[in-house]
Amino acid sequence: MGGRERVSPRRYVRLRAEAWGFALGSLCFVAGALPWFAQGIGAVGTAWTFFVGSVLFTAAGAIQLLLSGRRVPRAGTSAGDVWDWWAAAVQSVGTVLFNVSTFAALRAAIATPEAAGVGWRSDAWGSVAFLVSGAFALAAARRRHELWHLQARTPQAAWLNMIGSVAFGASAIGAYVVPDTGTFVSLFWANLGTLLGALCFLGAAVLVRPGVTAEVAAT
Repeated sequence: MGGRERVSPRRYVRLRAEAWGFALGSLCFVAGALPWFAQGIGAVGTAWTFFVGSVLFTAAGAIQLLLSGRRVPRAGTSAGDVWDWWAAAVQSVGTVLFNVSTFAALRAAIATPEAAGVGWRSDAWGSVAFLVSGAFALAAARRRHELWHLQARTPQAAWLNMIGSVAFGASAIGAYVVPDTGTFVSLFWANLGTLLGALCFLGAAVLVRPGVTAEVAAT
């Protein structure tokens, strides 16, 4: 089976939903970060795109944490599973923080769509949560033999998620508004970091989709 494992039909459906949620959410962030897309649909449409993407991330993260097969660490839980669970838990917190920031940006865009600087920029606290989650995921990937499922954390996907988290972090730094000038540190990196991060998350979602990592059990 080349490292693939059999999973029950119910879990297979959940894993597919998780992969699709992360993939579609990533596509929303990719689209929203493209200048020509933002110009074409306007501030409100772009804000909706980011908000829908964040909701898809949160739904996928909830499936990953609660329904995929992970269990809350307890006595006797392997180190690999502990890192894996915490990676999923912290990532879920990060997605909720992105829900908050994208919703705030959406409300602002609806209220004053023509205002200068209106639009979502990568959330600092959400980006920190993604960075921490990425580090935990890399630790789990190094102990794959201990995980609840061999493919729960693959090195390639873990590294893509980490690189994407670094890119989101760069975006958050670029989006910081300097109090003395009222300007962004770097609007270029605020947008490029979001785009690169979303592309990395998309690649990771494709790599861990169950069609690649698992076979469906007969029963």
